[in-house]
Amino acid sequence: MPRPQKKRKVNTPPLFTDFKPSGISARNLEEIVLSLDEFEALRLADFIGMSQEEAASEMEISRPTFTRLIETARKKSADFFINGKRLILEGGNIHFRKNIIKCEACGHAFHTGLHAEIENCPHCGSSKLVNLAGGFGHGRCCIE
Repeated sequence: MPRPQKKRKVNTPPLFTDFKPSGISARNLEEIVLSLDEFEALRLADFIGMSQEEAASEMEISRPTFTRLIETARKKSADFFINGKRLILEGGNIHFRKNIIKCEACGHAFHTGLHAEIENCPHCGSSKLVNLAGGFGHGRCCIE
């Protein structure tokens, strides 16, 4: 029996979770699911430019595990770009370090701690706030 998979640390939830080529209805596209840990691997290695060892440490996983994640994420990303599929970010065995709250009224997004209880947007004062970590089923479970 394999040992249980360790929770991978993801800095913040993504602002956007659904991508597709323009001009084509999403229902007509084949879907690719990129897990949140694969997304974080891409962010750390290719966007921020961390080495695999640094990124693995940041995610609190082994370097070989990180290597497998980044290879899978890059393959899925290439499939998305080359074949024009729909890319959806979801799932994965993860815990967030921080959260992002987005205001539906003005579109302002701001970083918070996971335990922060914010009732109104600091930009426009609206109470129409979306907890992005909560949208992935995370909240108090991710507080270290």
